[in-house]
Amino acid sequence: MSDRAATRRSAVVIGGGMTGMLAAAVLADHADVTVVERDLLPSGPEPRKGLPQARHAHVLWSGGVKALEELLPGITEQLVARGAWRARIMTDLVSKAPSGQWFRRFNHSHHTNLLCSRDLLDAVIRARVLEDRRITLRPQTELLALQGSANRVSGVRIRAAHSEDTLTADLVIDASGRASRAPVWLRDLGLPPVLERKVDAGLVYASRTYRAPGSTADGFPIVNVQADPRQAPGKGGIIAPIEGGRWLVTLAGTRGGQPTADNDAFLAFARELPHPVIGELLAGAEPETDVVTTRSTANKRRYYERAARWPEGFAVLGDAVAGYNPVYGHGLSVSAQSVIALRRVLRRQDLGARGLARSIQKAAARPVDNAWSLAVGQDVFYPGASDQPPSRLERILAAFVDRAVDAGSRNPRALRVLLDVMSMETSPARLFMPDMVALVYLGRKKPLLDGPPLTEPERRAAVAGAPLGSVE
Repeated sequence: MSDRAATRRSAVVIGGGMTGMLAAAVLADHADVTVVERDLLPSGPEPRKGLPQARHAHVLWSGGVKALEELLPGITEQLVARGAWRARIMTDLVSKAPSGQWFRRFNHSHHTNLLCSRDLLDAVIRARVLEDRRITLRPQTELLALQGSANRVSGVRIRAAHSEDTLTADLVIDASGRASRAPVWLRDLGLPPVLERKVDAGLVYASRTYRAPGSTADGFPIVNVQADPRQAPGKGGIIAPIEGGRWLVTLAGTRGGQPTADNDAFLAFARELPHPVIGELLAGAEPETDVVTTRSTANKRRYYERAARWPEGFAVLGDAVAGYNPVYGHGLSVSAQSVIALRRVLRRQDLGARGLARSIQKAAARPVDNAWSLAVGQDVFYPGASDQPPSRLERILAAFVDRAVDAGSRNPRALRVLLDVMSMETSPARLFMPDMVALVYLGRKKPLLDGPPLTEPERRAAVAGAPLGSVE
């Protein structure tokens, strides 16, 4: 055995979802990696018990697409070959802002979102990552506790098939998602609680898959009606065209106006949104599944990077750090960008270096903060969303963002800046740069659209099966 092989390090990743698999791919360049997953993961794009949110619409914004491609070169083409499609934003997006404006569509945008079912996304990523022989998957395995002390985590204690075992590791990454038990594990090591914040709009999601009507199976735009946090209850919805000639339709409503799992009520709820366009389009579509609902939509942030004490050998990524209201579609992009942050740190510091874990935690917090600002800046205004009412600063910032959205709906230059931020390609601070402020208050503005910018060919295709035309 060579000296290199004898000294090869080891790492454990908790969770076999998208974040966990991407983290394992990065760690494999530095260590032998074991992925501990409590579920039996399917061999293909099929549902799994531990990911109920997979039944709802997911969007991978261009910032996330670029991060994913950087981590796994060629993965986008693999997904497209399996039926995912690239939506050009704003060409392939019909969107109504929370404040009521319809955004114009145009053909000159570098932003490309990737749309497919979550089952397909995870299956393609999982198959790609597990080709690496340096990565071992331990399915149907429960993590019981972290091993080590308050100063250093040295591994994990696991249980599988009624037997317990200990895995030693130079680095343990928690990528177990919203249900992460990291606060409990850290407490058991003797560490103090970490600061948390929760902003819960009380949103319930209801989703159903439809066979795309008429000739809309290819090239039909995303249709998005966003809820207004200043109107209670807030209601919104999205039609996300996915693989297999299907529409994944997700409707949402806050307290007092939440959708149910009643199949017969789904279409009626869609027609009650701030604009009935989704209901109108669904009238000609055939449902393929029953309605499924979820209430796990709160924004929840754990500020691990601010902890006064943090153990060596342990870091948290993805939804285990922060989960967002899914309506903003940023969770997947943040996860991919957080793993990019992990890779950058590991290229600078050895896996056993002192302070590595805290460096990872601080680096991963940057994309988290960007998405958190966007989500909470809206959701904090829903009644009952937070124990504390919106601060004066939050109200001032929200008022400016409303003006920026208005400018974006009426000025293409302002819209491009908005898209840079919403696509997770730049920080929300970009909205407050002098050129954007000038566009908001002084820039030329076209008249507001009086309805959704669907073309007549698109409407006919949805209703009567006519051929799709180009965006006008």
